[in-house]
Amino acid sequence: MNNLVGNKLKILRKNKKMSQEEVADFLGISQSAYARMESGESSSWANYILKICEVFAIFPEELLKVEDLTPDADRKEDPSRETGTHLSDKVIEQYEQRIKELRKIIKKLKKERKSK
Repeated sequence: MNNLVGNKLKILRKNKKMSQEEVADFLGISQSAYARMESGESSSWANYILKICEVFAIFPEELLKVEDLTPDADRKEDPSRETGTHLSDKVIEQYEQRIKELRKIIKKLKKERKSK
């Protein structure tokens, strides 16, 4: 998923003729943090999805949509490819899992604070 979004970010940035530093400045992060998003090493793009969509003038669905970047003449239909909706479901599942983890951490911290 991170590689998919990272590749899309790189393509969008190059199409806008922007540098990584320019996009990072718009997002309020370091150039190296943005570079990790593009390389697929970081999933923090999800935290900035609305700003990313704003800078590239796209909808979130477009960022998550799987596209075959080969020319139309060379494109072959592959029914096993994931759809944008399926990817959106995966992102939602990841966020829900993270929310559960954070709730556990909060509960633990509250208990520790009460016991002091």
